[in-house]
Amino acid sequence: MIIKKLSLYNFKNHSEKKFEFSPQINCFIGNNGVGKTNILDALHYLSVGKSFLGNTDLNNIKKDEDFFTIEAEIQNDGSEDIIRITQPKEAKKIIKKNDKSYDRLADHIGYLPSVMISPYDSNLISDSGESRRKFLDSMISQTDSEYLFDLIQYQKTIQQRNALLKYFAKNRVWDKDSLEIYDDPIIKFGTKIFEKRRSFVERLNPIVQNFYQIISGGKETVSVIYKSHLLNETFENLLKESLERDRMLTYTSKGIHKDDLLFEMNSVLIKKTGSQGQQKSFLISLKLAQMSLVKELTNKIPILLLDDIFDKLDDTRVSQLIELVNQENFGQIFITDTHRERTENVVKKINEESIIFEV
Repeated sequence: MIIKKLSLYNFKNHSEKKFEFSPQINCFIGNNGVGKTNILDALHYLSVGKSFLGNTDLNNIKKDEDFFTIEAEIQNDGSEDIIRITQPKEAKKIIKKNDKSYDRLADHIGYLPSVMISPYDSNLISDSGESRRKFLDSMISQTDSEYLFDLIQYQKTIQQRNALLKYFAKNRVWDKDSLEIYDDPIIKFGTKIFEKRRSFVERLNPIVQNFYQIISGGKETVSVIYKSHLLNETFENLLKESLERDRMLTYTSKGIHKDDLLFEMNSVLIKKTGSQGQQKSFLISLKLAQMSLVKELTNKIPILLLDDIFDKLDDTRVSQLIELVNQENFGQIFITDTHRERTENVVKKINEESIIFEV
């Protein structure tokens, strides 16, 4: 998959921008605040239909404008597709492939897989389990067309169950039979999601460990561990055992919506013992492992988005990252940086065709 052309209209700070890309390396150079990261975010939109920065779609419309549009020409196994994403202020977002709208977002996810490496990745270590769950869900969704559908159905059912629990508490009533209506879909979708998450992490972990050893040259050992209530209990028993607790709390206290990923170094959470350099090396290893596994499971090479990372890494880690990029055939790469000379030196080491855009 190669993005040949990109057009932006009223997207964040860009009124209108057009690019024709190299199939290999594309660099966006400019001072902070000119919108380099916004271009990468547009590419991320093409992949998963939303911002990697967590912004709502409406907040990405340029100030005083009524819509944004992202359009790209994509080379896909000998044919060419046009992907267009439009977000009006007063209507829902529309994603089209060759002028045909998708019935559901899940049908688009996985068409153009991508991996983003950015300074914001540190949140995966420091934030709550929710950010790590979203990261895990994003990875799996790019490899499994049904996963996102199952996840949406599960989340809807949990919301409905929670709403009923709150209704019971507010009105001081209790109807166990009404609540149990939600058990079957929660168990059905939740168990499928659990099995897919567990399998994915089992495959991901050794790849992360391998990349970490290469990037850090470290003596320490890292691990990605999947944490879930379902590892030791069936979903049916979880719902039964937590029923009274859920009634008091007025929400569903146990299930795969509480899953987490534990990032460990020498069997201790990396956020507690890892230095900044070790944490950066781990996060890069995690993202490269994501890329490698997505490629393995889909037979598609994801686009690699590198946002301002050369400013955050020492020369040794930059060299190791570039060496890995060379070895692993990571496909089309998009880079942002504030220093043209530094970027040119990095690109020379990769030995691929490149284009540098001044933003």
